[in-house]
Amino acid sequence: MNISSKIFVAGHRGMVGSAIVTKLKSLGYNNLLLKSHEELDLTDKSATKLFFETERPEYVFLAAAKVGGIMANDTYRAEFIHDNLAIQTNVIHESYSVGVKRLMFLGSSCIYPRDCPQPIKEEYLLTGPLELTNRPYAVAKIAGIEMCWAYNRQYGTKSIAVMPTNMYGLGDNYHPENSHVLPALIRRTHEAKINNAKEMTVWGSGKPLREFLFADDMAEACVYMMNLDDIDYEKIIGNAQSEPPLINLGSGAEYSIKELAQMVCDVVGYKGELRFDSSKPDGTPRKLLDSSKLESMGWVATTDIKNGLSMAYEDFKSR
Repeated sequence: MNISSKIFVAGHRGMVGSAIVTKLKSLGYNNLLLKSHEELDLTDKSATKLFFETERPEYVFLAAAKVGGIMANDTYRAEFIHDNLAIQTNVIHESYSVGVKRLMFLGSSCIYPRDCPQPIKEEYLLTGPLELTNRPYAVAKIAGIEMCWAYNRQYGTKSIAVMPTNMYGLGDNYHPENSHVLPALIRRTHEAKINNAKEMTVWGSGKPLREFLFADDMAEACVYMMNLDDIDYEKIIGNAQSEPPLINLGSGAEYSIKELAQMVCDVVGYKGELRFDSSKPDGTPRKLLDSSKLESMGWVATTDIKNGLSMAYEDFKSR
């Protein structure tokens, strides 16, 4: 990408999209296309078509999505599959229609089978049943990967599908019920502290293992990949006839939910007891990505989780 390239960041107000925008601006990119949901509803086919035909972006970061934690995924199953299918279908198709040079579709590690071998390699896609609690979201994201692959094969487009691990960072969603595990823990631990609660309940057994990636690291990796030379970029696309253009993005470090909860308590300064409610769902037992494909291209995550948690907590308090 050139500094003046026209770059559309879909979903720029979310944690993922805003981190990408911040990274691009820090590098001097000065021709960013940014539209809020009120300005452009990407589930609307006609509106999306008009936007692409009018603006004709050269590069697209597709970070727009309906997202949430285990409770939101299990509660709003219809919206999670409908909205995400609509957004990615419209953006991927219109990107092809106007000749976008490169498109990056951002998904999630939940696309992989619930009980697949660890660490999870890209080749494990569609090799087993999905985790039931987030199946609609996962199926939508798998459809997005398939769509990128199909358009690459049929039309010669240059779309890649990047699957980040669990993310956290600045601009996260701290809703008490609909957020992901880490921002939910930050909020509830903070509330327990200010209310002088003697104990705090954490959903599940605390045993599941999770990998976490700071959003700024994710953004750095995304811009890094979008700027790869043709040879390395084609390595992500792979053999379009036999493999999807899929690449994992993780930190390589995993922690149990119990360890994570204790780290959040340390950062927040909460001294009460932790109680784990095993009647609530745990989700996937373990989810560690194999990010060796990306690491072989020269990128690794650098933010230590304790530093990342401290920055996330300061961001939460500033709201």
